[in-house]
Amino acid sequence: MIQRLDRIDQLRAAAMLWMTAYHFCFDLNFFRLIREDFYRDPFWTWQRTAIVSLFLFTAGLSQAAAVHQGQTWARFWRRWLQVAGAALLVTAGSLLMFPNSFIYFGVLHGIALMLIVVRVTAGWGKWLWLLGALAVGIPLAAPTLIQAVPALEVLNTPWLNWLGLISRKPVTEDYVPLLPWLGVMWWGVAAGHWAVRERPAWLGSARPARGGLKALVFLGRWSLSYYLLHQPVLMGLIWLVMVLWSA
Repeated sequence: MIQRLDRIDQLRAAAMLWMTAYHFCFDLNFFRLIREDFYRDPFWTWQRTAIVSLFLFTAGLSQAAAVHQGQTWARFWRRWLQVAGAALLVTAGSLLMFPNSFIYFGVLHGIALMLIVVRVTAGWGKWLWLLGALAVGIPLAAPTLIQAVPALEVLNTPWLNWLGLISRKPVTEDYVPLLPWLGVMWWGVAAGHWAVRERPAWLGSARPARGGLKALVFLGRWSLSYYLLHQPVLMGLIWLVMVLWSA
C-alpha cells in the first residue's frame, strides 16, 4: 500500500499557498484593480519560476517515495490520467478566458509528460543529478543554435516548442516545457532517493498531522482539485466584490 508522507504534502501545500497569493495579485491586475507587469517584471517572473520549481521538485520527491514503496504501473497510470485530464480542463478553461493566449502546455501538461520520463528513469540513481543539470543547461544554448541553423526555427512552432528548445517564448498564459523543467523534477527524484536512504524522517510519515499542519497536509493531498478550482473561485470572488462595490 502506498502511504502519503506528510512533509512532502506540507511542502506541496506551501507551493499551493504561494501560487494562490501570486494568482490573486494576477487576478487583481486582470480586473485592472492594480497595475503590474506579470510578464516582464522580475519581481513577478522570478516568483513564478520559484513556484513552478517547488511544484516540480515536490513532484519528484513524491515519485521517489512512490517507487520506494513499490507503486505499481497500474496505480501510476491511474494518477497520471487524473493529471492529464486536469491539463485538458485547464486548456479548455483558458481557451474561454484567454482565446489569444490560451494554455496548451502549462504546468499540468508538463507534469504529465515529465511523470512518465521520471518513472522510466527512476532507477538511474546518482545519474539523475547530472541529467538534471544537463536538462537545465541545454536550453540555454538553443537561441544561439537556432540562429546559426535557420532550419531549427521549427523548434519555435507550437508543434515542437513544448520541448523547450526555443529562441523566443510563445504567447500563452502558462508555459512549462519539458526542458529545463524536467531537470528540476529529476533533482527532486534524486533528492527523494537520497532522503529515503539517508534521512527518511525528512520526508515525514503517514501518521496523522496535528494542528495547523493537519490543514497543510489536507491541502497537499488534494492539490490537483485545489489547483483546478482556485482560479475560478478567486476570479469569481473578485468580480462579485466589484459588482457589490459598484452597486
